[in-house]
Amino acid sequence: MTTVEEPDVLDLWDRRVREHPDAAALVTPHQVMTYRSVDRLTDAWAGSLATRGAGPGRLVGLAFPDPGRTVLGMVAALKAGAGFTVLDDRLPAAARDSLVRRTQAAVWLGDGAHAPATAYVPAGPADTGGRTADAGGSTLPLPRPPRAAVGSDVAYVLFTSGSTGQPKGTVIERDSLRRFAVAVAERLELAAEDRWLQVCSLGFDVLIEEVFPALVSGAAVVCRADTQALDAEELHTTMARTGTTVVELSTQYWLEYARWLDGHGLTTPAELRLVVVGGERMDPRPYREWQARQPARLAHVYGLTECTVSSTMYTGLLPADAEEVPLGTPLRDVEVSVRRDGRPVPQGESGEIHIGGPLLARGFLGDETATARRFVPDPLSAAPGARVYTTGDLGRIDADGNLIFLGRLDDQVKVRGHRLEPARVERALCENPAVDQAVVFPDPRTGTALWAFTVPADPRLAPLPGEVVRLTGAERDALVAPLAAHLPDWAVPRVLYRVSVLPKNPHGKIDKRRLSDWTSAAGAGVPGQLPDTANGPDRDRPEPRDEPLSTVVDLFREVLDAPAIGPDDDFFEHGGQSLLAMRLLARLRESFPAAAGLRASTLLRCPTPRLLAGALPVAETTRS
Repeated sequence: MTTVEEPDVLDLWDRRVREHPDAAALVTPHQVMTYRSVDRLTDAWAGSLATRGAGPGRLVGLAFPDPGRTVLGMVAALKAGAGFTVLDDRLPAAARDSLVRRTQAAVWLGDGAHAPATAYVPAGPADTGGRTADAGGSTLPLPRPPRAAVGSDVAYVLFTSGSTGQPKGTVIERDSLRRFAVAVAERLELAAEDRWLQVCSLGFDVLIEEVFPALVSGAAVVCRADTQALDAEELHTTMARTGTTVVELSTQYWLEYARWLDGHGLTTPAELRLVVVGGERMDPRPYREWQARQPARLAHVYGLTECTVSSTMYTGLLPADAEEVPLGTPLRDVEVSVRRDGRPVPQGESGEIHIGGPLLARGFLGDETATARRFVPDPLSAAPGARVYTTGDLGRIDADGNLIFLGRLDDQVKVRGHRLEPARVERALCENPAVDQAVVFPDPRTGTALWAFTVPADPRLAPLPGEVVRLTGAERDALVAPLAAHLPDWAVPRVLYRVSVLPKNPHGKIDKRRLSDWTSAAGAGVPGQLPDTANGPDRDRPEPRDEPLSTVVDLFREVLDAPAIGPDDDFFEHGGQSLLAMRLLARLRESFPAAAGLRASTLLRCPTPRLLAGALPVAETTRS
């Protein structure tokens, strides 16, 4: 019997190049690249990579400061037969150095400030100036290497947080990537006319979903000029300007965009037909409101990095009596089951969500123990070597066959779409000799920022039992700075408290609800009033009356829901994070025409009302 060889993801790419070479493949603020031009450039890049050791079983590291060239590097690495990994430029230096060491990439492409010293940018048909000369000093483009990779070779390695104290590198094979891209394109009905806007951070696995389903469909990937996050207004105008038809947003990002649309009485841009949303539990109310008001339809997705991004999708109209937004039904080549003690449960009953099928990752890079623990043999499958991934998520299958999310089996949480083991942050806090114990969890109201409660090593510094002290200034900085040097921004607690003891519930677990109640009783929480101990001697300071400072202070208080915020209080010390920064910038633009050009980076440089007011151009700072 003749064995039919499965196509490679590049076979699908080559088909699109042949079918419509002059169609747009990559859209950036500076140029539109056709399938033919992307093909020629990535052929040349692949040839250069091959001369430097890239090939099957090896990795190419990507460290560009812009998404467009990152996409080119991904395609080029696959053409060289290698896999790729992407270095997020927003990671702290220590975390970046660790990932560079662990990946042991054969070669690094890039010219960002975060790139390793050995990184370079290959020459290509449109770049023969000599600055980016290939191996051997030649500036002539090299030919695409002969096809050598097979479906079981690595396609990419991306990192996800884990309980071991360091991120886990998930190894995805080429066959899994191909199957995934085809399945998503099929479910979302992608066509050559589509344009998918790339918005997620480059180290996040959603990047894969933003790129490859579009490219295997003959659609275009639309890229930003840089990796800075777009606030709601920038997102809206970018989609309208570029004719975006598909975009994927984290749950909290989507909520922020929906709130902005409602506040301005707007609907989604005319060309936008689909908004893919996922990463966290979805509340039914805003989902129904969107479906009633907005022309762009929704696709609710669920998946994990270890299972090649998304595994299920829900695209229907939410019934009026639904208490949860379903996670949907499995994509092609994905097997989803709900099990208890290793056995499937009857329909409608709860259990742990298990995912199987050929989209599963090979495992975790260099961590056989973790791989064996989460990727287990599937006793229910007759297929040789069949495995299943134990997600740790609770769920059930409803009468319509949709997967319903019910929570977590363990303490893992999601913060702005990222999975996090709080123990990782808690251990880092306890490395400070001044901290005896610590607990970390998302703020109860929004879930978008982390709170940390610490018990001091010196009992003399502990408040009375049942009381909390909000840490500010130098005390807060002493705990946060070491974390910020090694953890991504979303994993660093924004609000820190000191308590005398971590209360326990009847089951012996830390009672997080009681800790939250303590902050409310003391007026120490976010949102809410800061305690007098945090405000110190300036608690009776006069309200600012000069403009624009007075209005900026009011907007800080509104967005952070913290009435005691003063002119010199730090946005990020009082619970601010990227999504709230988007909201603040949107409100500033409504109040001041001069704020139109402000971006999130301005708030990072000017995190207090006084500094931010000073950053506004002198002209036109009267409140509109």
